Amino acid sequence: MFPDILPHGMVADNSIHRERFAAALAHRAADRPPMDLDSTDITGIEGGPRRLGPLLGVAEDDEAVLVALDTDIRDVGGLFSPPSELAQQVSDTYFTDCWGIGYEFNGHHFEAVGRPLADASIEDLENYNWPQPERLDPAVFDQLAAQARDLRENSPYVVCARHPYYGVMELGCWMCGFDDFLYRMAGEPEFVHRFFEIILAYQKKIDARYYAAVGPYCHFTTSGDDFGTQTGPFLSPTMFRELVLPYLAARIRHIRTYTDAAFFHHTCGSVFVLIPDLISAGVDILNPIQPRAKDMEPAKLKAAYGDQITFYGGVDTQRLLPEGTPDEVAAETQALIRTLAPGYVLSAAHTILEEVPLENVVAMYRAGAAV
Repeated sequence: MFPDILPHGMVADNSIHRERFAAALAHRAADRPPMDLDSTDITGIEGGPRRLGPLLGVAEDDEAVLVALDTDIRDVGGLFSPPSELAQQVSDTYFTDCWGIGYEFNGHHFEAVGRPLADASIEDLENYNWPQPERLDPAVFDQLAAQARDLRENSPYVVCARHPYYGVMELGCWMCGFDDFLYRMAGEPEFVHRFFEIILAYQKKIDARYYAAVGPYCHFTTSGDDFGTQTGPFLSPTMFRELVLPYLAARIRHIRTYTDAAFFHHTCGSVFVLIPDLISAGVDILNPIQPRAKDMEPAKLKAAYGDQITFYGGVDTQRLLPEGTPDEVAAETQALIRTLAPGYVLSAAHTILEEVPLENVVAMYRAGAAV
């Protein structure tokens, strides 16, 4: 997948960082699994890696922390927000985004509370003021292309292109409300299909600019759309295949017209029964591996799908990282690696929240490096 000789004077992809990642994709043994901190939207630390600086005795700089922990991945890109009349800063504690979704500060973070399409009709969908990718400044894409090319040519690291938009199902739940949209998935599939068609059209317009810019330089690109709860999927496999899977698969096919990067998909919760469908859609890497969710035990996942997909994440953020000791974190991290590698990328199961002791974060990465 990654040639040793690359055009444009690129750093050869047989650097140790890139070789680890290529081995994880190919389910080959390496000196250790590749490790990630903060290269995707869901593998970082709340407040950013700078919190680790004083603990490690390094400068208050993200890159210095990543180098000190010997992580293997660097990122470019992120979510786009086209200029929109819907985007409003209403107060210090409330704003609406380009989709019209309202966010209120709850004392800890901004939480989606406004539902602009609650009780909407298909006619309302046709008349809605959807964000327009054409309004994005072309210079943004030129800058991203330059950043991605610099990472690929002048660093030894794996290059991750963060996903540039939300997933179809999560966006429906946020715009209509979970109760409203999940009901519609069961009782008004024509509304759901039309909503997904509109969102897929938006995604493809972004793809044509974003992946044309960064696609030649990235090793993988991320995607996010939550399909699971703690105890099972939001919807049955049959409903998932009918309503959601076609749009995910179409998006992946479209992206691959611009890049041969591996495709990473993030979904929280218990999605064991959906994994074959994700693989069929073209997902190469599954994140996060939420080990306390039903049926998401690492050994069970490895036995069922370990030769078909690469696992990414899995260090428990519900109990182990916030409540365990550094020794416990190190022991469980190494046990996780023994279970899932090869074909595994080490990171936490989700964003590491502020209550997690920094010693535990360091213990996780030190354990990964010591394998």
